[in-house]
Amino acid sequence: MAQNFDDVQKLGKDNLDNAVKAMTVLTKGYQAIAAEMVDYSKKSFEDGSATIEKIAAVKSLDKVIEVQSDYAKAAYEASVARATKIGELYTDLFKEVFKPYEAAFGKLVPAK
Repeated sequence: MAQNFDDVQKLGKDNLDNAVKAMTVLTKGYQAIAAEMVDYSKKSFEDGSATIEKIAAVKSLDKVIEVQSDYAKAAYEASVARATKIGELYTDLFKEVFKPYEAAFGKLVPAK
């Protein structure tokens, strides 16, 4: 009976350790993602402000359309690139979060 209690106690400790490791990784990952989002928002605002200044300085409608078109293209490309990067950050984050549990699941599933 004491052996079973020790096994249960060790399992509980291992699960708690895994949960703490996972939460630590999750917290750091979300901080990195939040920082990336803040950087993107700041850059997007700066680019938009610069474009408005350019539009205000031009004298012809053709040039306004050109400046606005260039901005739209650059904004789209930046948005796609940033979305890809953030998606990769999420993928890497969840891979890291579940790493502590891989060993525990490996013990439960018999090898073939």
